Amino acid sequence: MISSIHHIALATADIDAAMRAYTDLFNRAPDGVLAAGGTRQVWYSTSNIRFALIAPDGAGALGEAVSARLAATGEGLWSVAYCVDELDKTANLFERRGLAPGAEYALPVEAHGAAAGMRARNLAATATHGIESILLAAPKPAPVHGAADAASGLDHVVIRTADPERAVALYGARLGLDMRLDRSNAAWGARLLFFRCGDLVVEIAHELQGGVSQKPDWFGGLSWRVPDIVATRERLMDAGRSLSEVRKGRRPGSHVCTLRDGTAGVPTILLGLDG
Repeated sequence: MISSIHHIALATADIDAAMRAYTDLFNRAPDGVLAAGGTRQVWYSTSNIRFALIAPDGAGALGEAVSARLAATGEGLWSVAYCVDELDKTANLFERRGLAPGAEYALPVEAHGAAAGMRARNLAATATHGIESILLAAPKPAPVHGAADAASGLDHVVIRTADPERAVALYGARLGLDMRLDRSNAAWGARLLFFRCGDLVVEIAHELQGGVSQKPDWFGGLSWRVPDIVATRERLMDAGRSLSEVRKGRRPGSHVCTLRDGTAGVPTILLGLDG
């Protein structure tokens, strides 16, 4: 079964610009830059996941897939890879649950500056309602703790849906994530579903005024934990980045600000917790 998220990948056409921007956000150099499968990739470690920037670069099936993604919807979040302890058993179970895992292949993942092929199987995009989802035979990544004035780890990944009940069936019943919250709020204009996955949350958001349809789901953004949100904002502002003012978050004891540029198409929130 799924134990955590191993990494989230971002598709970009300008990997050098994306690398500069995310190096600012994490306030440290990437773990490594590698070429694999017709792509150029830049990898970062955090306290709870890894984060990959991927751009097409030469011939290869993976590069063709990134190019197709960029042509279809532009740059932004592309895929989520889940850690599973037993790939074959999990894939067999998910097959019975209607998720149609594809054939096993070797997914290139950065390891000490080189590409390591990890056993992986993709779930059918039709079964995951458009969210590229990968089962990866890998343990949870080793945590890397950064500076107080930088993004330290992922708090939640947002997925937007046109059908919240469909999302409940997928993330709760089929993927087996731990559902923690189902709340509609007219003031927010949204219904929010929270699913725990390791030590972060997969947040499913549905706009109440949009009604229900069979439109595919799409990535809605990332919320990064920062130990010191004021210092992080000041450092990024000094680096020429655009951020909102710090404001109270919806979670008790939290403060947030929005990173407005340099995210390669990813809506991005910085989250600080009191104490």
